[in-house]
Amino acid sequence: MSSYLLNRRVHYWLSAAVALPLLVVTVTGLLLQAKKQVAWVQPPESRPIGGPPAVAWGTLLAAARTAPGSAGARWEEINRIDIRPGRGLAKVQMKSGWEVQVDLATGVALSKAYRRSDAIEAMHDGSFFAGDWTKLGVFLPSGIALLILLITGIWMFAHPLTARRRRNAGRPGSASGTS
Repeated sequence: MSSYLLNRRVHYWLSAAVALPLLVVTVTGLLLQAKKQVAWVQPPESRPIGGPPAVAWGTLLAAARTAPGSAGARWEEINRIDIRPGRGLAKVQMKSGWEVQVDLATGVALSKAYRRSDAIEAMHDGSFFAGDWTKLGVFLPSGIALLILLITGIWMFAHPLTARRRRNAGRPGSASGTS
C-alpha cells in the first residue's frame, strides 16, 4: 500500500472517530469566545456606584440570598466570590449556577442572572460529561487525533503540489528549469 493511500485511510477513519467530540469542542469554544458579548452565556458586568469597598462578608451572603431559589443560602452553597476592587464590584457565584453582582460600596445586589459559562467550559474540556474519564479518555485522544488529521490533511494538500513541481522541473521551458 502506498504512503499516500495509507495517509488517506488514516485521515478518513480518524475524522469519523473525532467528529462528535470536535463538534462539542468547536461549539463550546465559539460560545466561550463570545461570552463577554452574549448575556446568555455570562451575565454582563454591572456598573456599581463606586467608592472604596466597605461591605462585610455577611452582606455578600445576604446579597447572594436574593438570587432565585437561594433564599436560605449558606456559605457552603457559594462556589466562589470574584472581588474586583478596582471596579467596586463583587460577583458571588452560587453552586446552582446563579450569579449575584454586588456593589462593594453599598452592598446592593446590582444584578441576578444565571451564569452558563462555567458549564460550557466543563463541556468544552470534557469534564462535564463524566469527569476525568471523559476528559482524558475521549477528549484528549480526540485532540491528539485532530492533530494527526491536521498533519495528514496538510500532507494530502502539499503532496500533489510537490509531485507536480518535481514532474515539471525536468521539462524544458519550465519555470524551475534552466534560464
